[in-house]
Amino acid sequence: MYEFLVSAAAFVVLIGVMVVVHEFGHFAVAKLCGVRVEAFSFGFGPRLFGVKYGDTDYKICLLPLGGFVKMTGESGEQNFEAPGSTPVPLADDPGALTSHPRWQRMLIGFAGPFSNFVLAFVLMVLYFGWINEVPAVEVKTTTVEWVTPGSAADQAGIQSSDIIRHFDTVENPDWENIYERTKLNPNQVVPVTVERDGKTVRLNLHVPAAAKADDFDLGDEGILPQYLLGPIGVQQVQQGTPADQAGLRAGDAIQSVDGHPFHTVTSLLAYLQTGKGKPVTLVVLRNGAALPPVVAHPAKLDSGWKLGFAPVQIPFRNDPLSFTKAVSKSSAFCADKSFLIFDVLRGLFTHKVAVSQLAGPVGIARMAGDAAEMKGWAPKIGLAAMISLNLGILNLVPFPILDGGMIFFLLIESIIRRDISINVKERIYQAAFFVIVAFFALIIFNDFAKLPIFVHLKP
Repeated sequence: MYEFLVSAAAFVVLIGVMVVVHEFGHFAVAKLCGVRVEAFSFGFGPRLFGVKYGDTDYKICLLPLGGFVKMTGESGEQNFEAPGSTPVPLADDPGALTSHPRWQRMLIGFAGPFSNFVLAFVLMVLYFGWINEVPAVEVKTTTVEWVTPGSAADQAGIQSSDIIRHFDTVENPDWENIYERTKLNPNQVVPVTVERDGKTVRLNLHVPAAAKADDFDLGDEGILPQYLLGPIGVQQVQQGTPADQAGLRAGDAIQSVDGHPFHTVTSLLAYLQTGKGKPVTLVVLRNGAALPPVVAHPAKLDSGWKLGFAPVQIPFRNDPLSFTKAVSKSSAFCADKSFLIFDVLRGLFTHKVAVSQLAGPVGIARMAGDAAEMKGWAPKIGLAAMISLNLGILNLVPFPILDGGMIFFLLIESIIRRDISINVKERIYQAAFFVIVAFFALIIFNDFAKLPIFVHLKP
């Protein structure tokens, strides 16, 4: 119940802000062009309260899921009736949207998505310029810490200590790039180039079909990244566990396991699952000095082979960048994520990406809830910027009902130098509405099918 409430609250806030910013873009440019805006609403449904200023009713409605802007003439109505006045033909109303030049209407349509792009850019500039959380000590190369025997990575020939220099289409990728390209290529073979002992080795990695699942990570592919330097710190040891029986104490550090210098507990756990309870030899540091090697016998704890200690949390620090560097990093972030969205759309049409991989309202709510509970600002601001970019780009797709569809119609009318029949438009919009509703229903069905309660019910 707690997880549901956090996810719901985070979703309402996130989507509310994204949509209101989007609608404000339409509102601002419409006002600048002299179009009469009848309503600017936060939320949908019955009006709760608000204020009427000039021609516009600024209001808050019952359902806080975004908002909308209503402009005179945008729905194709035949007249505008002001309070206490007689109807005015729409064509003669200078405040109606349809009375303005097509280029102004295109600007109004583009302003919403553009506002989402600006929001994403500003959010990331603020993050990089005022926060920029980084590990206190981090590995800046994409070095592989461990490869699970028998995994896809192992079969491809990737080895521990390899540095990935090329992955799919990305040169000198970071781990986020590698994860994103993996998600885009389930059940596909991607080229990988690694640096090994100063030499360049070219390999081919077959990405598992499971990469399309929401909970897939690189460990499922057999790649355990090296994020940190130094040994694994021990914060607390549970009594009666293998770690306790082996003599580990709080404050110790595990330098190696069977000779493997693991740096994170994630890699250690992956190694222990491979051994399936096989005894392991630990080299432990205490007060900076190495103790004689000890043997530990992993036990099945919480459905996995573990030693029974809590690791020291990864220390982070804030490293704000200069304004120039923050702008550069924000630009790179927005460009990378935008190209990723286009890759997803292309993958849908080429059948490399399944519709089931897309996230709808429920999926976004789960991501928002997870980000809200994570430490630090990076997951929260990064997700908000990513969703804002998604909203902007998807609204520019030239499909009826979307902003891009309106712009597309206006471009056609500019070329043929006359308006498309309102009857033709209505039929196109009705068909498009049916397609959108059907697609939306499919996405929501996939969202629910991926919830843990339903995943556990599958055979």
